[in-house]
Amino acid sequence: MAFLNGHGKAVNIAVIGGTFDPIHNGHLMVADAVASKFDAHVIFVPAGQPWLKAERRLAPISDRLEMVRLAICGDKRYSLSTAETERFGPSYTIDTIRQMKEQIMPCDELYFVLGWDSLLGLSHWHEPEALIQMCRLIAVPRIGYGMPDTMTMERLVAGLSKRVVIMDKPEIDISSSAIRERMRTGLPLENLLPQEVGDYIKERRLYLYED
Repeated sequence: MAFLNGHGKAVNIAVIGGTFDPIHNGHLMVADAVASKFDAHVIFVPAGQPWLKAERRLAPISDRLEMVRLAICGDKRYSLSTAETERFGPSYTIDTIRQMKEQIMPCDELYFVLGWDSLLGLSHWHEPEALIQMCRLIAVPRIGYGMPDTMTMERLVAGLSKRVVIMDKPEIDISSSAIRERMRTGLPLENLLPQEVGDYIKERRLYLYED
C-alpha cells in the first residue's frame, strides 16, 4: 500500500470500516464528502466478524468484498482493503489502524471515519485511547442522533475532542438493514445502492433470510 507520490507529497488517508452488508449509496456519499473535504484517498475496509455484531448472520465475506469492488470500481479516489477479512477472530479497529500505520509514510495523515452514534460509543471500543493517538477521527451525521459536543466527548475518552472533526453533512437516511429487509420482502432496491451491486445481490440471491 503506497500513497506517497513521486514528488514526495504527503497524503491524507481516510479509512471507512463496516460490514458493508451490503454497501449502499449512503456509504458512497460519505466517502465522496470525506474525499472532497479532506482531499483524501478513501480506503474501504470490510469487517470479517466485528465483535459488536458477533450474533448477527453476515453475507459471506467473498460476496461483501465483491459488492464493495463493484461499488467503487473506476473511482481512483477509493480502494479496497482486505485487512480485516484476512484476520482470524474478532475485528478490532485499532488492529487495522496499526496495520495501516505500518504501510503508509510517516508524513501521511491517517483518519478513521465513523458515525456520530459510533463516536458516542467509542469508550466501549477496544483500546479507544490508543486509537485516537494513532489517527484522527472524522464523525459524520447519523439520523436520530444529535451532534456530539466537546464536553461529552471528553467524558467518554480523554483527549478525544482534539482528535476528531465533526461533520454536519451528509445526512444519510439509508441503512443496510433496510436494504436487507427490502430484498427479503421483494421490494425494489433502486436509488439505494449502485445498480451493479443491486444486480449482484439479486443474482446471488442474498438476504432472502431474516436477520
